[in-house]
Amino acid sequence: MVSTTILRFVSSCWRPVVDGESIKRVGDASTGRVDGLLWYKDFGRHVNGEFSMAVIQANNLLEDQSQLESGPLSSVESGPRGTFVGVYDGHGGPEAARFVNERLFENIKTFLTTDEEFLGLVKSQWLNKPQIASVGACCLVGVVCSGLLYIANAGDSRVVLGRIEKTTKQQEEVKAVQLSSEHNASMESVREELRQLHPDDPQIVVPKHNVWRVKGIIQVSRSLGDAYLKRAEFNREPLLAKFRLSQSFEKPILLAEPTIEVHKLTPEDQFLIFASDGLWEHLTNQEAVDIVHNSHRNGVARKLLKAALQEAAKKREMRYSDLEKIDRGVRRHFHDDITIIVLFLDSNTISRSTSRNPRVSIRGGGVPSWV
Repeated sequence: MVSTTILRFVSSCWRPVVDGESIKRVGDASTGRVDGLLWYKDFGRHVNGEFSMAVIQANNLLEDQSQLESGPLSSVESGPRGTFVGVYDGHGGPEAARFVNERLFENIKTFLTTDEEFLGLVKSQWLNKPQIASVGACCLVGVVCSGLLYIANAGDSRVVLGRIEKTTKQQEEVKAVQLSSEHNASMESVREELRQLHPDDPQIVVPKHNVWRVKGIIQVSRSLGDAYLKRAEFNREPLLAKFRLSQSFEKPILLAEPTIEVHKLTPEDQFLIFASDGLWEHLTNQEAVDIVHNSHRNGVARKLLKAALQEAAKKREMRYSDLEKIDRGVRRHFHDDITIIVLFLDSNTISRSTSRNPRVSIRGGGVPSWV
């Protein structure tokens, strides 16, 4: 079971805080700054290096959520230290992403357990708030500990590594290496997986408006939430008609099970870019890596974000300054919510996991209540 796998790779690095203890948030590391629809934390230190974060809102309510937790990863101060990064890209509303942001790390839960808990919330609110059944979140998690990077991904967020490689002329370049596997129906491998999982359903993945979609509705094949495509009891009235299927189903159409990757970090590994798909819609992996490599670390996430927004404006044949004036809601017609976390890696501390930097706990975009 993947739930056991996640617990096993995480338990080697941390254990949950025991009853009676509390996580201390240090200084202003738990806060960022707000400028209109932009939230950012230009610079901070994690136990294995430095980081930069930025979030831009496009939807009426911010559907992206994110977090960075770094420091002692056990209740014993002398235990291993590491860094946890989570990017939770919501769709249909903010509830699922907020729920995951509050529960996944703090309770040391697996994707599947957190998903079951959210479906329980859906059941309790179903009659009064049926739209919550159509709310979901793509979840990307990375844990850096003891010289290893553990990745769990469900959906189409992405983590890209910037790695030094020697060219044929013995010069050094920083190459982009995508480390995460994605679950989007635009990919032939994902469509084939869906067909194998649902061999009796010829409509499991179909093109709609020139875009491949699961059941003609949603692009991602794995997520947390989206109860209407996991339990038939939620795929009926009073759910909106556009989400209801013509035929009932017995097995879940979408999965919450993530793809797990483990990467051994080397001195050539310079930095990691964790981001929701809103960034990758406008920048290639190598373009993003080049921007980070050629920029000052302080504020680099904001610089990446600006580059993506400039590209979004260019695609619509408008000026970036005009795009900045567009308010949330209407802004969604030009780009998605975008979350970026750039994690720089210090090879001198990455394998030891004994840095004395203080604990850091920060939530991208602030810490709104999920209810």
